[in-house]
Amino acid sequence: MKKSAILSLACAALMSAGSAFAAVPEIVYVEDDAQGYTFNRFKDNWFLTAEGGVNVVLGKADKVLPFKDRVASPAFGLQVGKWFSPILGLRGGATYLGERGAAKNADAFGLTYDANGPKMYDGYYKTHVGQLGINFDAMLNVTNWWCGYKPNRVYNFIAYVGGATYFGFEHKFNKDGNDGWNTKGYDTSFALRAGIINSFNVSKQVALSLDLRYTAHSANYEVNEYNLHTNDVAALIGVTYLFNKRTWNAPIVPVIPVIEDCDPIKARLAECEGRLQDTQRKLDECLRRPMPKAPEAAPCIQSLATTYYRIGSATVSATDRNVLKSVASTIKESGKKYVITGWADNYTGTDAVNARLRTRRAENVKKILVANGVNADQLIVTTNSGDRFGGKANVYLDRCVTIEAEK
Repeated sequence: MKKSAILSLACAALMSAGSAFAAVPEIVYVEDDAQGYTFNRFKDNWFLTAEGGVNVVLGKADKVLPFKDRVASPAFGLQVGKWFSPILGLRGGATYLGERGAAKNADAFGLTYDANGPKMYDGYYKTHVGQLGINFDAMLNVTNWWCGYKPNRVYNFIAYVGGATYFGFEHKFNKDGNDGWNTKGYDTSFALRAGIINSFNVSKQVALSLDLRYTAHSANYEVNEYNLHTNDVAALIGVTYLFNKRTWNAPIVPVIPVIEDCDPIKARLAECEGRLQDTQRKLDECLRRPMPKAPEAAPCIQSLATTYYRIGSATVSATDRNVLKSVASTIKESGKKYVITGWADNYTGTDAVNARLRTRRAENVKKILVANGVNADQLIVTTNSGDRFGGKANVYLDRCVTIEAEK
């Protein structure tokens, strides 16, 4: 059996198998929340939060004041962020922290606190410090992490940790009772911050939140037992606007319908399996048969070299002259005779002109070969008035001289 017939039989078997599954319900593809969520495009899931509240300083010297005198207001911030997944997000913005505390000697900051100034507590003066900073936070939605993402969930518990750079300025009391803000001598501080956000979705676009935050500053201001502003806690109420897109895409998975009766399909599969085995057996038999030998092709005689010419020219180019030098060495070493045939195209010029071109081209090649040491007796000069390859499209190949070994 021929291979083409075997392949045809195999294709027929596969087509029969395909018809067996025609009645099988179509597989559909749906989003499956249980498979996790993909990361959305960069322009999706952005948000803007405005927050305001109060701040309490936890420095050692500040604790001499009553708690109500250490509650600083306002503390506020503006944050811009993006959720990269339902669990992970980043935000950055500006934050202001008001700090009310105490210092033993207000002159440490170049101020002029004295008895005419603010009230003292156990030898400490009240101070009022403002911290304005730029912050960046990494956020983790704990609710989506532990309980899975739900687009209609009202409450989300979010934890975050980050860093900030704060610029401080201090409230100044003069001897005459005037007050103002002083920034002289008050350094920039670096801080680490962490907190939790209790977020309540009031609509698809808006959420309210309570942010409880702890901030640890790197600056230590208790030089010579002056004030220490290294730690504070804050509580801020926030309003968040969620930009489009606000939801997430779950991975798409195939849903395979339940097939109640598989016996007909099993029978068709068994039939296809039998046909495939029979096809494989026949193919193996075919491969084991010896292949008939192909008839040997007649030897192809190729030219030793070919030189080409411009229309109406019999001059050998510099490149072809170098080629003929190498051809001369081959002819001398072989000791054989070679036929030099001059050609010209039959589509331009007259027959007389073309006859002269064929002869001149062949004679010029012979002269170059002889000049390079070839015995003239080894060279037979002839011409051919036919088309070398046939057709007007091949006239460029007809303007040539061929050098072939004598048959």
